[in-house]
Amino acid sequence: MASTFFKSLVDTTYDSIEGYKKVIEKASDPHLKSELEKLLANRNDTLTQLNAELQKQGDELVTKGTATGALHRAWIDIVGLFENGDENAAERLSEGESFLASKFEEALESGVMSTSEEEVVKSALVNIRASEQIAKSLVLEHD
Repeated sequence: MASTFFKSLVDTTYDSIEGYKKVIEKASDPHLKSELEKLLANRNDTLTQLNAELQKQGDELVTKGTATGALHRAWIDIVGLFENGDENAAERLSEGESFLASKFEEALESGVMSTSEEEVVKSALVNIRASEQIAKSLVLEHD
């Protein structure tokens, strides 16, 4: 069975996927929409990695999001910002990516995950950091 900490990362990752889907619906700038779709694909890859570890440990795959947590609230805020224009949302998107990265770093520092979970989280963090960099570049483009 996977650790509770690891499972919460998988849930949070799924929540971020749902957030990206909502943001893509709201974005109007074609370039921004394209970049968001790339970020969504990256996040789906991350979820696939995390779910593979859950499956390896005999746990159920995460196929639905949660309705609680700070990341969920952050995504709702980001979606709302897109209703007022793409420019305002790019910065919040970057903040959301940084928040997610910090959750993965916190998990690695916790020392409560198994070695195999830590390896998957390290790999996932690389993908999340890449998304964070893209999000930061979107902020620069919209300043």
